[in-house]
Amino acid sequence: MDLIIPKDYDPKLDVKKTQEAIRYIRETFQDEFGKELGLSRVSAPMYLEKSSGLNDNLNGYETPVSFTMESLPNDTIEVVHSLAKWKRMALKQYGFTMHEGLYTNMNAIRKDEELDNYHSSYVDQWDWEKIIAKDERNVATLEDTVRRIFKVIKHMENEVWYKYPEAVNKLPDDIFFITTQELEDMYPKLTPEEREDAICKEHGAVFLMQIGGKLKSGVKHDGRAPDYDDWSLNGDILFWYEPLNCRLELSSMGIRVDEDAMLKQLEAADALDRKELPYHQMILKGELPYTIGGGIGQSRLCMLLLGKAHVGEVQASIWPQEMIEECRKHNINIL
Repeated sequence: MDLIIPKDYDPKLDVKKTQEAIRYIRETFQDEFGKELGLSRVSAPMYLEKSSGLNDNLNGYETPVSFTMESLPNDTIEVVHSLAKWKRMALKQYGFTMHEGLYTNMNAIRKDEELDNYHSSYVDQWDWEKIIAKDERNVATLEDTVRRIFKVIKHMENEVWYKYPEAVNKLPDDIFFITTQELEDMYPKLTPEEREDAICKEHGAVFLMQIGGKLKSGVKHDGRAPDYDDWSLNGDILFWYEPLNCRLELSSMGIRVDEDAMLKQLEAADALDRKELPYHQMILKGELPYTIGGGIGQSRLCMLLLGKAHVGEVQASIWPQEMIEECRKHNINIL
């Protein structure tokens, strides 16, 4: 069991107050986030046909929860891992135009997740996507978007402090940008996870860029599906999380693949067979808009702002009984 127990942990808010704070954070953040990025809220599916190719393949080894339907006997239905590809299709189908975008409340099941303080098999996040011009597919666009997201997070810190001053977790005032290759050059003897901890402890908040491809060492910093993020124009928003003495990933995001980047990455991932799927064909034929998008963890944002020791304090999910009992011993109230 991979579990971090903070010394002398005090949850600050009881379960009822925590539930009240969760509602406030989720409702307030999505409104302010939508306004800042110019996004409209839409409804989203919980499952998709496997044949559509729209489900998120994550790192490639995770398998989705799947089932069959009496009304669709010739297809397998998959519970979403995320809506990374579905959103881009929705922008086209719903008639969104240049610099318009959408966000949605996404609920997913990732049954192969290794459970710990901030990983759950149940994923709840704001999935978002916005149309950009082809010549905006660059680092400047990416960094500007990250700064605007960080601005909303910082504003939420102030809002939460006003309502729950005894519970709010103090966040850094700025976010630091670095690539995975620069990080490897800086800490060549550390593992990718140790590098993230080191840079986050130094700067407090970090946007780690260019995740998915191999580094000079011949290994990847981390895995990424080859058919939605452009590995040269993506990244993770990370915070140094004092309650657990480690980094906390809040968001994975990036500028999405164009036709050239997708072919290159499919080949690198030995996944050229995906070219024949409907979604991939639309990208190769230039039928989908160029976009930037990502996901922001709802429970993780609540955890981050309230200084909670376990994501299970802000999310109702399923955990090993051993983990639940160990948490109870240390005043960690799993919902």
